[in-house]
Amino acid sequence: MSAIVAIVGRPNVGKSTLFNRMIQKREAIVDAVSGVTRDRHYGKSDWNGVEFSLIDTGGYVVGSEDVFEQEIDRQVELAIDEADAIIFMVEVETGLTGMDEEVAQLLRKSKKPVFLAVNKVDNSMRQDDAVEFYSLGFEKIYTISGINGSGTGELLDDLVKSLPAQTEEIGEELPRFAVVGRPNAGKSSFINALIGEERYIVTDIAGTTRDSIDTKYNRFGFEFNLVDTAGIRRKKKVKEDIEFYSVMRSVRAIEHCDVVIVVVDATRGFDGQVQNIFWLAHRNNKGIVVLVNKWDLVEKDHKTTKAFEEEIRKQTAPFVDVPIVFISALTKQRIFKAIETAVKVYQSRSNRIATRKLNDTLLPIIEQTPPPAYKGKFVKIKFCTQLPSPYPQFAFFCNLPQYVRDPYKRFLENQLRNVYDFNGVPITLFFRKK
Repeated sequence: MSAIVAIVGRPNVGKSTLFNRMIQKREAIVDAVSGVTRDRHYGKSDWNGVEFSLIDTGGYVVGSEDVFEQEIDRQVELAIDEADAIIFMVEVETGLTGMDEEVAQLLRKSKKPVFLAVNKVDNSMRQDDAVEFYSLGFEKIYTISGINGSGTGELLDDLVKSLPAQTEEIGEELPRFAVVGRPNAGKSSFINALIGEERYIVTDIAGTTRDSIDTKYNRFGFEFNLVDTAGIRRKKKVKEDIEFYSVMRSVRAIEHCDVVIVVVDATRGFDGQVQNIFWLAHRNNKGIVVLVNKWDLVEKDHKTTKAFEEEIRKQTAPFVDVPIVFISALTKQRIFKAIETAVKVYQSRSNRIATRKLNDTLLPIIEQTPPPAYKGKFVKIKFCTQLPSPYPQFAFFCNLPQYVRDPYKRFLENQLRNVYDFNGVPITLFFRKK
């Protein structure tokens, strides 16, 4: 479970510049997700082997400074609640402002680690000017330049030391299924239909976030935690600052679950926002089940399940090996089929294949259909193994790993899926020098 780091501060101090540097400019920093919150404001970052989620709170203020003053307290309070550490950004060109002091006053009250980053310090004269920010009351300031990256190494070194240790949920911990989707897609109705009137079979437990509630489900031989999340909204409907953090809670629920149940409103289709949720789950290597809800409201002669399913698979290509279940939470049509499918995906995600069995299966296929020559070079794959990770990852050892192209990687993935059951589960392939 990765920690969450929030970047806060007034507008135009360079929060997004630092954010973009952290998620793009280093090879180990990956996975900017567009559109889940607002464009390029959620990312996965890694520093010195410590992975964390990065949230940029900038760009959510609409209108005048008066609007900002009305909303800033709530925005920063929510950042304090949800983040494990906070980068508080100011900038040396404008100098210390009243808005900076207002943010600092709220942050000083928190027990969260706060790192005061003074941006746009790119010469010795500005180093001297940055001293005034000590008046904000923080023990240390970090003088950085988001444009050229100077000073960011020291900031990140200290930041990752403050983050809680990353842990894998092991032992008796129940599987966690997160139910996500757009508002009003029927997520809560689906959960209520599953639980029914027999409340004795469930226990409501406060989840890791305020809007995500774990419900223990123990029925018909299945036992797991079911997580209902706040709906992820289209970016233009995220009002100013506040709903951004309900989005963040849904993002965190996805990150900390085993299987993501994506609820789609059949009357609205598999639109761009649902696709963003789907790819967020995929990038986090979660098992995925797509539930098409409200199917009873769709004109059956207008669209068949097969046609609807084909539309979804076009949007999820090349990851098309995903179960799609058509349900009605209102009439309880196929809701238990949905749960059976989610449990099966969880089991597939946990599937472990013995190395000998894997090589006995794949090496003859590779020998019969070897990687195509590239630049006159022939790739010879000698050995493969499944890596010891919570989700399916495979390493292929060969003489020229750099010459294995994407189409052949997809071919190998398809062969794995044909032989072994990885339905609904992303697969990662690595190619290493033998």
